[in-house]
Amino acid sequence: VLTLEILGLLVLGYSLVWTAYVRLFHPLKHIPGPSWASVSRLWMVHRIRQGDMEVVQRRLYERYGPLVGIAPDEVACADPEAIRKIYRTQAPLSKTHFDPVWGSNNLSKYPDHFVNTDEKLHSSRRRIVNNIYSMSTILTLEPYSDDCGAMLIQRLDKFATSGTVVNLGQWLHWYAFDVIGELFFGKAFGFMSEAEDHKSYIGALETLVPVLCQAAVASPIVQRITHGSAAINPATKEATKAIKHIEEAARLSVDGRLEDEGTGRHDLLRHLLEISRSKGDKVDFGVGEVKLEAYSALFAGANTTAIGLRTVFHHLLKHPHVLQDLRDELDTAASEGRLSNPPRFAEASKLPLLTSTIKEAMRLHPSVALTMPRLVGDSGLELAGTVIPPGWKVGMNAAVIGRSKSVYGPDADEFRPQRWLESGGEILDRYNLVFGGGTRTCIGKNISLSEIHKIVPLVVQRYDISLKHPDRAWTTKNCWFNKQEGLEVLISRRKSEY
Repeated sequence: VLTLEILGLLVLGYSLVWTAYVRLFHPLKHIPGPSWASVSRLWMVHRIRQGDMEVVQRRLYERYGPLVGIAPDEVACADPEAIRKIYRTQAPLSKTHFDPVWGSNNLSKYPDHFVNTDEKLHSSRRRIVNNIYSMSTILTLEPYSDDCGAMLIQRLDKFATSGTVVNLGQWLHWYAFDVIGELFFGKAFGFMSEAEDHKSYIGALETLVPVLCQAAVASPIVQRITHGSAAINPATKEATKAIKHIEEAARLSVDGRLEDEGTGRHDLLRHLLEISRSKGDKVDFGVGEVKLEAYSALFAGANTTAIGLRTVFHHLLKHPHVLQDLRDELDTAASEGRLSNPPRFAEASKLPLLTSTIKEAMRLHPSVALTMPRLVGDSGLELAGTVIPPGWKVGMNAAVIGRSKSVYGPDADEFRPQRWLESGGEILDRYNLVFGGGTRTCIGKNISLSEIHKIVPLVVQRYDISLKHPDRAWTTKNCWFNKQEGLEVLISRRKSEY
């Protein structure tokens, strides 16, 4: 009979043998890092629960150098030159067990673009829809995001008139969700018009993401236990309900459009359905795959854009001289007929200080701030002078690379948009991992960039804005999405917009 005492002895014995192995014989034993991380993935789970992985990783690199062991089978790299090796476009490294946890299995037989670990399958499935996510297509959809921008301005005008404090971060979050509604769900959800979390979508995601992230960084065995514990684990049960809630939103939007074939909307949902109708049988892209695209956009697209918008406004408000310089650039462009109201992306993207401000803010606080792991192939991989054997995991964190002093200079921790405009600034883009890298660059990148380049000038030109607590630091919680809190502001209408 297996008693608790015997079970305890077995666990203790296994732990001692395993610890001795990783210390003396493990192929990665020479790579430094936290002792706990060398024997268990629970170190990573703990860091996710604390929500500070990017901060801890920066400290580890300062102490140990460019390679740090963050799990028994995973190495994190801070050498900027390794980007082209880990996130390459030719013979790309495969994704790992980290990714499938995030996907939905109930809408399509195919995994979505993010969670797909099969490189060939990912390439073939992404090729089907790549064109509709191109910037040329996204720019035809600007009227929909302009409608959301107008609603945001209508709401902010009321705060400007009343003089009451506004949680700008929350309104930017609601704006980003309403844009996803316009593009993928047939209409804005109503976050801004109703001034509330529509159908608790944000609340559902905030319940879901921390649970999924802890499962993603855990071992495959722990992942299976987590998925199987929904009936008894309250957190897992709530996360499962949240997934179904988001899936149902995707189902209803697509089914509703199919019932209303006569709509004149030329949004992304229409583009997706046209693919399904025109060549769905040939490429196996049906209504289920359309629903999966909508689900993925709601799950990830709004959160990442909202984080990007918050970080731009946060850094501008913390650096009033940059804010004033940017306002001068915008006013000049508007007075010369180079910037419309509402701004068009084609115009905004040509304004050097605006574009460099957005890049600078997002490199300091990227929306995703965990290591993006890849599986080393059969030939091994040399990183920072060390050969990583086949089968082990490697990755880089955009929130670490974005502060590399070897790339951005000794003031890499400082917000200084001008660095992108100086001689040599053009090479900085090659080290930018804000939207991922290689074959797995974020498919919704152009949607996010379009929104940010349009909303920032729209708000900056219209209002005088200041932080309610200028000396207070904001708080962040890194559970893959590195969400911020504390963007409370006072706003008023400018006396003259240009």
